[in-house]
Amino acid sequence: MLGHQDETRAAYDGVVDLYASMFSSRLETRPFARNMIGTFAELVRGTGNLRVADVGCGPGHLTAMLHDLGLDAFGLDLSPAMVDHARRAHPALRFEEARMEALPVEDAALGGVLAHYSMIHTPPGELPALLAEQVRVLAPGGLVLVSLFGTEGPEPVGFDHKVTPAYSWPADRFAELLAGAGLVTFARLLHDPATERGFLDTHLLARRP
Repeated sequence: MLGHQDETRAAYDGVVDLYASMFSSRLETRPFARNMIGTFAELVRGTGNLRVADVGCGPGHLTAMLHDLGLDAFGLDLSPAMVDHARRAHPALRFEEARMEALPVEDAALGGVLAHYSMIHTPPGELPALLAEQVRVLAPGGLVLVSLFGTEGPEPVGFDHKVTPAYSWPADRFAELLAGAGLVTFARLLHDPATERGFLDTHLLARRP
Protein backbone atom coordinates (compact mmCIF):
# COMPACT_ATOMS: atom_id res chain seq x y z
CA MET A 1 0.00 0.00 0.00
CA LEU A 2 2.70 2.46 0.93
CA GLY A 3 4.60 1.84 -2.31
CA HIS A 4 1.51 2.48 -4.39
CA GLN A 5 0.70 5.67 -2.50
CA ASP A 6 4.26 6.96 -2.69
CA GLU A 7 4.22 6.43 -6.45
CA THR A 8 0.89 8.20 -6.85
CA ARG A 9 1.93 11.12 -4.64
CA ALA A 10 5.20 11.65 -6.52
CA ALA A 11 3.50 11.35 -9.90
CA TYR A 12 0.90 14.02 -9.13
CA ASP A 13 3.42 16.28 -7.42
CA GLY A 14 5.26 16.33 -10.74
CA VAL A 15 2.34 17.41 -12.94
CA VAL A 16 0.55 20.03 -10.84
CA ASP A 17 0.71 22.97 -13.24
CA LEU A 18 -0.15 20.91 -16.32
CA TYR A 19 -2.97 19.10 -14.53
CA ALA A 20 -4.44 22.32 -13.17
CA SER A 21 -4.32 23.97 -16.59
CA MET A 22 -6.19 21.03 -18.14
CA PHE A 23 -8.97 20.76 -15.55
CA SER A 24 -9.50 24.28 -14.18
CA SER A 25 -12.56 24.82 -16.40
CA ARG A 26 -14.75 22.94 -13.89
CA LEU A 27 -16.11 20.48 -16.46
CA GLU A 28 -17.31 23.09 -18.94
CA THR A 29 -16.89 20.54 -21.74
CA ARG A 30 -18.25 17.57 -19.75
CA PRO A 31 -21.99 18.06 -19.29
CA PHE A 32 -22.73 14.59 -17.91
CA ALA A 33 -20.19 14.85 -15.09
CA ARG A 34 -21.15 18.46 -14.41
CA ASN A 35 -24.81 17.61 -14.04
CA MET A 36 -24.14 14.57 -11.87
CA ILE A 37 -22.20 16.80 -9.50
CA GLY A 38 -25.08 19.28 -9.56
CA THR A 39 -27.52 16.50 -8.69
CA PHE A 40 -25.23 15.33 -5.90
CA ALA A 41 -25.06 18.86 -4.49
CA GLU A 42 -28.83 19.29 -4.63
CA LEU A 43 -29.42 16.01 -2.79
CA VAL A 44 -26.81 16.84 -0.16
CA ARG A 45 -28.47 20.21 0.44
CA GLY A 46 -31.70 18.30 0.96
CA THR A 47 -30.17 16.36 3.86
CA GLY A 48 -29.54 19.58 5.78
CA ASN A 49 -25.89 18.61 6.36
CA LEU A 50 -23.88 20.79 4.00
CA ARG A 51 -20.39 19.56 4.98
CA VAL A 52 -18.79 17.78 2.02
CA ALA A 53 -15.30 16.39 1.45
CA ASP A 54 -13.83 16.44 -2.04
CA VAL A 55 -11.44 13.49 -1.66
CA GLY A 56 -8.58 13.48 -4.10
CA CYS A 57 -9.36 17.12 -4.81
CA GLY A 58 -6.29 17.81 -6.95
CA PRO A 59 -6.02 21.53 -7.74
CA GLY A 60 -9.31 22.26 -6.00
CA HIS A 61 -11.50 23.20 -8.96
CA LEU A 62 -14.34 20.87 -7.97
CA THR A 63 -14.11 21.86 -4.31
CA ALA A 64 -14.76 25.41 -5.51
CA MET A 65 -17.63 24.17 -7.67
CA LEU A 66 -19.24 22.46 -4.68
CA HIS A 67 -18.84 25.67 -2.67
CA ASP A 68 -20.55 27.64 -5.47
CA LEU A 69 -23.38 25.09 -5.35
CA GLY A 70 -24.08 26.00 -1.75
CA LEU A 71 -22.08 23.37 0.15
CA ASP A 72 -19.58 23.72 2.97
CA ALA A 73 -16.92 21.97 0.94
CA PHE A 74 -13.29 21.25 1.72
CA GLY A 75 -10.63 19.38 -0.23
CA LEU A 76 -8.31 16.53 0.72
CA ASP A 77 -5.49 15.16 -1.42
CA LEU A 78 -2.52 12.82 -1.12
CA SER A 79 -0.26 15.20 -3.06
CA PRO A 80 1.19 18.11 -1.04
CA ALA A 81 1.93 20.00 -4.26
CA MET A 82 -1.72 19.71 -5.32
CA VAL A 83 -2.85 20.91 -1.89
CA ASP A 84 -0.49 23.87 -2.09
CA HIS A 85 -1.82 24.80 -5.54
CA ALA A 86 -5.43 24.48 -4.37
CA ARG A 87 -4.79 26.75 -1.40
CA ARG A 88 -3.26 29.40 -3.65
CA ALA A 89 -5.99 29.11 -6.28
CA HIS A 90 -8.87 29.10 -3.79
CA PRO A 91 -7.68 30.90 -0.63
CA ALA A 92 -11.14 31.13 0.88
CA LEU A 93 -11.51 27.34 1.01
CA ARG A 94 -9.88 24.68 3.20
CA PHE A 95 -7.50 22.09 1.79
CA GLU A 96 -5.49 19.46 3.64
CA GLU A 97 -3.08 16.69 2.78
CA ALA A 98 -4.67 13.32 3.58
CA ARG A 99 -4.97 9.71 2.48
CA MET A 100 -8.42 8.50 1.45
CA GLU A 101 -8.27 5.48 3.75
CA ALA A 102 -7.40 7.69 6.77
CA LEU A 103 -9.48 10.86 6.50
CA PRO A 104 -8.96 13.62 9.10
CA VAL A 105 -12.72 13.78 9.71
CA GLU A 106 -14.77 12.72 12.71
CA ASP A 107 -17.29 9.87 12.54
CA ALA A 108 -20.67 10.54 10.87
CA ALA A 109 -19.82 14.19 10.25
CA LEU A 110 -20.42 14.74 6.56
CA GLY A 111 -23.43 15.14 4.33
CA GLY A 112 -21.46 14.04 1.30
CA VAL A 113 -18.22 12.74 -0.19
CA LEU A 114 -17.17 13.47 -3.77
CA ALA A 115 -14.61 11.11 -5.29
CA HIS A 116 -14.13 12.36 -8.85
CA TYR A 117 -11.74 9.92 -10.56
CA SER A 118 -9.73 9.85 -7.32
CA MET A 119 -10.16 6.12 -6.58
CA ILE A 120 -8.89 4.98 -9.97
CA HIS A 121 -5.30 4.45 -8.81
CA THR A 122 -6.24 2.26 -5.84
CA PRO A 123 -5.53 -1.46 -6.39
CA PRO A 124 -8.79 -3.47 -6.31
CA GLY A 125 -7.86 -5.34 -3.14
CA GLU A 126 -7.46 -2.08 -1.22
CA LEU A 127 -10.78 -0.53 -2.25
CA PRO A 128 -12.99 -2.14 0.44
CA ALA A 129 -10.98 -0.50 3.24
CA LEU A 130 -10.95 2.81 1.39
CA LEU A 131 -14.72 2.75 0.86
CA ALA A 132 -15.30 1.79 4.50
CA GLU A 133 -13.49 4.98 5.47
CA GLN A 134 -15.81 7.08 3.32
CA VAL A 135 -18.78 5.45 5.05
CA ARG A 136 -17.26 6.12 8.48
CA VAL A 137 -17.25 9.88 7.93
CA LEU A 138 -20.75 10.03 6.40
CA ALA A 139 -23.78 10.85 8.49
CA PRO A 140 -26.81 8.58 8.01
CA GLY A 141 -28.48 9.70 4.82
CA GLY A 142 -25.20 11.13 3.51
CA LEU A 143 -24.25 10.68 -0.13
CA VAL A 144 -21.23 9.54 -2.10
CA LEU A 145 -20.64 10.34 -5.76
CA VAL A 146 -17.88 8.23 -7.29
CA SER A 147 -16.71 8.86 -10.85
CA LEU A 148 -14.37 6.43 -12.56
CA PHE A 149 -13.36 4.84 -15.83
CA GLY A 150 -15.72 2.01 -16.73
CA THR A 151 -15.30 -1.19 -18.68
CA GLU A 152 -17.92 -3.53 -20.08
CA GLY A 153 -16.01 -6.68 -19.10
CA PRO A 154 -16.58 -8.73 -15.93
CA GLU A 155 -13.45 -7.64 -14.03
CA PRO A 156 -11.50 -4.44 -13.31
CA VAL A 157 -8.78 -3.72 -15.86
CA GLY A 158 -5.44 -2.13 -15.07
CA PHE A 159 -4.12 0.38 -17.60
CA ASP A 160 -1.29 2.81 -18.11
CA HIS A 161 -2.83 6.12 -17.02
CA LYS A 162 -0.96 9.21 -18.23
CA VAL A 163 0.05 10.10 -14.67
CA THR A 164 0.37 6.76 -12.86
CA PRO A 165 -1.12 3.24 -13.23
CA ALA A 166 -4.90 3.05 -12.81
CA TYR A 167 -7.91 0.73 -13.07
CA SER A 168 -11.21 0.78 -14.91
CA TRP A 169 -14.23 -1.00 -13.41
CA PRO A 170 -17.46 -2.63 -14.53
CA ALA A 171 -20.24 -0.51 -13.00
CA ASP A 172 -21.93 -3.57 -11.46
CA ARG A 173 -18.74 -4.73 -9.78
CA PHE A 174 -18.05 -1.30 -8.30
CA ALA A 175 -21.65 -1.06 -7.10
CA GLU A 176 -21.09 -4.38 -5.32
CA LEU A 177 -18.11 -2.86 -3.53
CA LEU A 178 -20.24 0.10 -2.48
CA ALA A 179 -22.90 -2.29 -1.15
CA GLY A 180 -20.26 -4.23 0.74
CA ALA A 181 -19.20 -1.01 2.46
CA GLY A 182 -22.80 -0.36 3.54
CA LEU A 183 -23.89 2.05 0.81
CA VAL A 184 -26.99 1.84 -1.38
CA THR A 185 -26.37 2.80 -5.02
CA PHE A 186 -29.53 4.48 -6.32
CA ALA A 187 -28.33 6.17 -9.51
CA ARG A 188 -25.72 5.47 -12.14
CA LEU A 189 -24.73 7.12 -15.39
CA LEU A 190 -22.52 5.52 -18.02
CA HIS A 191 -21.67 7.29 -21.24
CA ASP A 192 -19.24 7.20 -24.13
CA PRO A 193 -15.74 8.36 -23.26
CA ALA A 194 -14.73 11.99 -23.40
CA THR A 195 -11.11 11.00 -24.15
CA GLU A 196 -9.24 8.66 -26.46
CA ARG A 197 -8.81 5.97 -23.79
CA GLY A 198 -12.02 4.26 -24.84
CA PHE A 199 -13.34 3.48 -21.35
CA LEU A 200 -16.88 4.43 -20.43
CA ASP A 201 -17.19 7.43 -18.13
CA THR A 202 -19.03 6.05 -15.11
CA HIS A 203 -20.73 7.90 -12.24
CA LEU A 204 -22.28 6.08 -9.27
CA LEU A 205 -24.40 7.90 -6.69
CA ALA A 206 -24.93 6.09 -3.38
CA ARG A 207 -26.40 6.81 0.05
CA ARG A 208 -25.55 5.68 3.55
CA PRO A 209 -28.83 4.31 5.04
